[in-house]
Amino acid sequence: MQLQQMYQEIILDHYRDPHGSGLREPYDAETHHVNPTCGDEVTLRVKVDADTITDVSYETLGCSISQASVSVLHDLLVGRAVGDAWKIMASFQEMAQGRGQVEPDEDVIGDGVAFAGVAKYPARVKCALLGWMAFKDAVSRTDATITNTTAETTTGGAPA
Repeated sequence: MQLQQMYQEIILDHYRDPHGSGLREPYDAETHHVNPTCGDEVTLRVKVDADTITDVSYETLGCSISQASVSVLHDLLVGRAVGDAWKIMASFQEMAQGRGQVEPDEDVIGDGVAFAGVAKYPARVKCALLGWMAFKDAVSRTDATITNTTAETTTGGAPA
């Protein structure tokens, strides 16, 4: 029970003090995603230089899970190579869609492990993945030479 409380606190910390929030320039691509189930929204911008994610900025409107998740995304992906970002995203998505059966790797997804409990609630999975799908869409619109093949083969399309 104490671990679950710690995870809830991580989500609340990212919700109360979001990292990377606010749309910034310059950027290479912008995308806007909406979760039709609950109405959560994210507008996300990404800047990629020499196949490195140099910035992720965003504005969100929605529940604490969707807002905290994109804050964690920012912390995990800024400064990473695009190929590494796809691997991190795939690991987070596998955990989120694993219906509580996938053990998260904290070494790969850091604070993202706090969202492991969300996997047990299918309606909340879309909230947790909203920013990640926007990130995938935005990076695919850039000129990054490392392609999205890893993400395409592991995500199977739209989030569950």
